[in-house]
Amino acid sequence: MSMKYKMLLLFVIDMAIVSLSIATSYILRFDAEIPPSYTTQMLIYGLISIVICGVSMNAFGMYRRLWRYASVGEIVAIGKAVMIGGGASYLISSIVMERRIPFSVALATTEMMLLLMGGIRFAWRAFRSYSSKSGNQKTNALIFGAGNCGALIAKEISGPNLLDRKLIGFIDDDLTKQGLQIHGCPVLGDRSQISELVDMHDIKEIIIAIPSAPRKVLSELINLCIPTGVKIRMIPGIIDLIDGKITVQTIRDVDVADLLGRDSIQMDMQGISEYLLDKVVLVTGAGGSIGSELSRQIATFSPKKLLLLGHGENSIYSIEMELRRKYPEMQLEPIIADIQHLSRMEEVFKEYRPHVVFHAAAHKHVPLMERNPSEAVKNNVFGTRNVADCARKFGSDRFVLISTDKAVNPSSVMGTTKRIAEMYIQSLNGLSNTKYAAVRFGNVLGSRGSVIPMFKDQISRGGPITVTHPDMVRYFMTIPEAVQLVIQAGAISNGGEIFVLDMGKPVRILDLAENLIRLSGFEPHVDIPIEFTGIRQGEKLFEELLFIEEEVAATQHDRIFIGKLNEINRFELELEFRRLETLLFKEHQSVLGILDEMVPSEHRRVGYGLVGVP
Repeated sequence: MSMKYKMLLLFVIDMAIVSLSIATSYILRFDAEIPPSYTTQMLIYGLISIVICGVSMNAFGMYRRLWRYASVGEIVAIGKAVMIGGGASYLISSIVMERRIPFSVALATTEMMLLLMGGIRFAWRAFRSYSSKSGNQKTNALIFGAGNCGALIAKEISGPNLLDRKLIGFIDDDLTKQGLQIHGCPVLGDRSQISELVDMHDIKEIIIAIPSAPRKVLSELINLCIPTGVKIRMIPGIIDLIDGKITVQTIRDVDVADLLGRDSIQMDMQGISEYLLDKVVLVTGAGGSIGSELSRQIATFSPKKLLLLGHGENSIYSIEMELRRKYPEMQLEPIIADIQHLSRMEEVFKEYRPHVVFHAAAHKHVPLMERNPSEAVKNNVFGTRNVADCARKFGSDRFVLISTDKAVNPSSVMGTTKRIAEMYIQSLNGLSNTKYAAVRFGNVLGSRGSVIPMFKDQISRGGPITVTHPDMVRYFMTIPEAVQLVIQAGAISNGGEIFVLDMGKPVRILDLAENLIRLSGFEPHVDIPIEFTGIRQGEKLFEELLFIEEEVAATQHDRIFIGKLNEINRFELELEFRRLETLLFKEHQSVLGILDEMVPSEHRRVGYGLVGVP
C-alpha cells in the first residue's frame, strides 16, 4: 500500500475513533440508556467533532509523520491536536445546540480519543519494530560509557535504526551508576569486568561512547577490549555530540591510529596565518601521502596561490580535483616537473616566485633504494639541492625540508641521502634572506608503501602477515598530525634548525600487526598467521630521532624540539657533491663509498647494501 493510502486509512480510523469515543461517553454517562433528546445531541456533536478534530489533526501534521519512528515529540503533537480539537468541538457544539453537552461527556471523549489515537499509533510502531527484528540474527552489544553520549546511542539502538543489534547493557567506571538502568538497559560493571561480561553475555560488539575522553584514555580502553576478540567501535568526537550529530550511522570502526593514544595538536593559528595567508606556497611531491596532506592543510590558511608540483600526473590531478571541489575560489596551479632537472625548477621559480616552499618530494622506500642508490642520490640529494638553490636564487622567504628519523645514524641509502639533504640546507642558511629548516619525524600511519596498507592487504587475502623481526620497533604518528607539526615548525623557524617532532613511544611492529588482525575480527597466529622474514637491507631494529652529539632545545610548541649539530663546512660539502656527481652512473660500491664518507654511521655495510646493527 502506498503512503498516500496508508495516511487516508489512518484518517478514517481516527474519525471512527472520534465517533466511537463520543458514543461510548454518552453510554457511560447515561448507563446505556440514552434519552431521545440526547441522542440527537450526540449525533450533532459527533458530526461537529469529526470535522473539527479532522482539521486539528491535519494542522498538527498527524498524517505527515512516519509512525514507526514515533517518539516523545509525536506524543506531544497528538496531545495538542486532540485537546484543541476536542475543546473546539465542545465549544462550537454548545453554541449551536440549545441543550448544553454534559461536561463529563466532553472530558471522557477527549480522554478516549487521546488513549485510542496514541495507542494505535504506538502499537503499530511496536509491531513494525518487532516484526522487523524478529527475523534477524541480533548482535549482542555493550556500550562503554553511561553518560549523555551513551544514552543517545542506547536510544538509537533500541529504535528501528539498528535492527540487527541488541543492547545488553553499559560499562562505566563511575561507581554511583552501577546497577542503574538507562533506556531499560543496566550498567553492568566497570572496565575491570570487560572480559567477564563479554563471556557471560556472548557480546560481539563494544561501542566506546566517551567523546570527551583524552586520546590516551581511549587508547587504554581499546587495548582493554582488543583481547576479548569482539568488534570495537567508537563515536567520532565531542564536536559531533555538541552539534547533535551522534547517530548509529556516525559510529565508526576503531582504527590503528586510535591505539597510539596521542592527543590533538594545539596549533598557533596566528603565527601560521602570518606566513601562509595571501602567500604563494609551493609543495613539491604534492601528490604523495605527506605532500597531498600538506596541500589540504595549507589550503585552509587561504594562500594567494598554491603550487602543486609532482612527477606523477595522476596523483597531482587527484589532489588538484579534490582541492578545487573544496576550495573553488582558491588559485591552484598543478605543475608536472622533475626536481632533478634544474632548468625546469628555475622556470617554475622564475614564473611563480613562491614565498614558502615545502619540499616533500623524495624517494623513500628503503629496500628499493638499496638496489638503486644512484637514483636515491639524484632525487633526494641533487633534487633537494636544485629546489633549495632556486629558493635562494629567487628570494623565497622560507624553505622547509621534510626529513626522516632514518637520517639519524643512517643504515640505509635512503637515510643517508636524507641526512645529506639536511646538511645541504643547513649550509645554505645565512647565505641569503631565505630561512632554511628541516623537520624530522618517523613513520606515518597509512602512507603509501608503509606497513599498515600492506598488513591490511595481507589480512584481506587471508594472510600470512609478514613481519621482518619480532623485536623491530618504529615511531609512528598519523599523517595529519605530522603535517600539522611541519606547518607549525615552519612558523617558528628562524633558519638553520632541524626540528624533531615528538613521536611518543616507539611501537613494536609485531604488536601493531597483532592488533590490526584483532581489529579486523580475527585471532592472530590462529586465523591469520604471522611470518618473520628477517631484517631487510638497509633496515635497523631501532630508529633514532637524534645523533648522540646533537643538542636538543625546546621550542614554544610542546611537541616540537630543535636538534642542532655542529656547523656544516660548505666548501667540503661542495667537494663531496662533485665527487658524487662524477660517480653517479658508475658501480654502486663507488657511490656507497662516498655516502659512507659523507655521513659516517655506527652501522656497518654488508655487500652493496646496509644492515642495521642494534
